[in-house]
Amino acid sequence: QVQLVESGGGSVQAGGSLRLSCAVSRYTYTSYCMGWFHQAPGKDREGVATITPDGSTSYADSVKGRFTISQDNDKNTLYLQMNSLKPEDSAMYYCAAMRGFSCPTLAAWAFDYWGQGTHVTVSS
Repeated sequence: QVQLVESGGGSVQAGGSLRLSCAVSRYTYTSYCMGWFHQAPGKDREGVATITPDGSTSYADSVKGRFTISQDNDKNTLYLQMNSLKPEDSAMYYCAAMRGFSCPTLAAWAFDYWGQGTHVTVSS
């Protein structure tokens, strides 16, 4: 069983930055695709970024050039660096894990394990 715990959310003004962290209960990076998702009130959960075990990344168009996903294998931690934040980035952010050596999709249904989420609010 993989356990995921997010942290680092908070409130920030538009144009600011936040770094989210996701502590992973056991070493998963050799055989799991890791991802970040967000969900605003009344909306579906959407994929933000994914990273494969060998470090290949993929991003939603809405965050390309602003967000960076990374992982620290020594610390068993996944990160999401969010720069140039916009009010529309406000949402609950979740990290997730999917079995496999690739990340074929940003669709939430494909991911097997989820954290409880951390909230991000961006004010204008």
